[in-house]
Amino acid sequence: MSDAETPDQGCRNLQWALALFDGLVHGGVRRVVLSPGSRSTPLVLAAQRQALVELTPILDERSAAFFALGLAQASARPVALVCTSGSALAHWFPAVIEASESGIPLILLSADRPAELRGWGANQTIDQSRLFGGFTREFHDPGPAEEGPAALKAIRALGLRAALVSRGPRPGPVHLNLPFREPLVPGQPCTAEPLGSFGVPESDPHVAPEAHSSATDQARSLDTPYWPRELTPLLAGRGIVCCGPMRPSDAAAEAIFACAELLDAPVLADPLSGLRFRPAPGARITRYDSLLRNPEAAAALRPDWVIRFGGTAVSKTLSSWLAGVPAILVDPGERWTDPTHDLAARITVDPVTFRRLLQAHGINGKRPRSLGDGDWTERWAAAEQTLDRLARAFLEQSPWCEGHLIADLLERLPAGEGLFCANSLPIRQLDTWSGQSDKPLRFFGHRGASGIDGQTSTLAGLNAGRAEPERGVTGLLGDLSFIHDLSGLFLMERLDRPCIVLNNGGGRIFDYLPQRGLTGFEPLWRTPPRVQPAALARAFGLKHRSVEDASGFAQARAEAMDAGTRGEPAGLIEVRLDAELSLHTHCAFWNGVREQSIIESE
Repeated sequence: MSDAETPDQGCRNLQWALALFDGLVHGGVRRVVLSPGSRSTPLVLAAQRQALVELTPILDERSAAFFALGLAQASARPVALVCTSGSALAHWFPAVIEASESGIPLILLSADRPAELRGWGANQTIDQSRLFGGFTREFHDPGPAEEGPAALKAIRALGLRAALVSRGPRPGPVHLNLPFREPLVPGQPCTAEPLGSFGVPESDPHVAPEAHSSATDQARSLDTPYWPRELTPLLAGRGIVCCGPMRPSDAAAEAIFACAELLDAPVLADPLSGLRFRPAPGARITRYDSLLRNPEAAAALRPDWVIRFGGTAVSKTLSSWLAGVPAILVDPGERWTDPTHDLAARITVDPVTFRRLLQAHGINGKRPRSLGDGDWTERWAAAEQTLDRLARAFLEQSPWCEGHLIADLLERLPAGEGLFCANSLPIRQLDTWSGQSDKPLRFFGHRGASGIDGQTSTLAGLNAGRAEPERGVTGLLGDLSFIHDLSGLFLMERLDRPCIVLNNGGGRIFDYLPQRGLTGFEPLWRTPPRVQPAALARAFGLKHRSVEDASGFAQARAEAMDAGTRGEPAGLIEVRLDAELSLHTHCAFWNGVREQSIIESE
């Protein structure tokens, strides 16, 4: 070859990155979130040349990672993150942890210096190898870009592998650390272009991934799982089906309710289980956190066994009550959801396959009635109805608080809409007051690691990743989680759904915990913010509405939704709350439940 025919290093980098993106796109990647930098230039140039890829630049890597997290949840596709070398990728870490613990597919593309510069004091160079430890499903460092068909085929295969692993039976982040030698910008002429789709027809099943729970349903239904025979006599007793945070497909949700019907068991549905707001046959229980505070009800309804789907439930009351009850964990991703260490068996299948397993072995919960036994699921359903009446009656005569807001918000959200609920106190109040409905709504939250970071950025990603305009996502955040993600406020100008901030003067969850009353409680635990949401809204150019009662909230939400309909930012709704009054109101409700006669004596 003459010098003119020999690709320069910049062109070699680009062709290699293009081959990588060929594989990623073939594996389902359609969105790339990047933070600017020099070393990552070949990756950005390659993503630009992919017709099926949409790029979103976000300056702050932490905000970018949580935005990608929201995109991946909303689109049910793996999302790629791109950053430069050095400390940049360390800012991804909180979102990577949440993605790992929640099973959300992310592809982490970190640019790096080549091996000859590592460990020699070169600028912006750290040890990026396996930086995220056990929080990634796989890590690969393929070395610098190489020429030739074999090298391009290998890096393209790695891209496909990363995408498929990220949304496989155990979804989560995959990290590709990609060293590039200079020059990073190709010289002229450079004719590097995407190489195409491996010669595989677009109808290939890998091309258009469904939600990972649906894909898992299909994959696992081909298995012939083993049924532990020792479980059969256990299931002859009275049990419950406990569903924690998860994102079930319609088929999986229907299978869970069908399993409960086969076993004559109620379904206890966490607010993030995807099961509270959808049509549901049988006994669906959502008021259990309040119900189980009643000693008589807690004793009368204690089960002989529990079948778990999804992660650990939000309710600590429920988790404590289940301690000592033999548990069967059904999870296709081989997750260990057993915080009380009571696991009798773990069955690594999806809900659809588990239902078939029960049917194939003739397992059912139709027990002969013993004297005074009554109908197990009917007792649960009656208790749920009683608690629902108590909750509604209590709110009717109580001062306006978060319970009223949540009930009103869920009543007004149109079918198909979503709610992203922040951690700490908001998710627990949602658990207490949401109730249930056949109206389909979607719920999102960060319950993998239960942090308060990145909430606003995730909300922006959830809205940016939605497939249909009418399936928007409203945010429900606390004041501290709102302030914790200031970079995310740059993204709020894109939101056509409001972000509701419950301003109660800091970390009020500690008012309900033993730390209340300790020396230094106010500055060291409650940490009231010194900057108010209104000032932040002005600084970021966001529309701000402040409310203190039901009529104000209804008007503010209507105005925000109207703005979104016109294509304008919906802005921020600050709900100013009397925290002491709220604490008194919640405690009064739970104390009232404790004293009620909810379960009839057997």
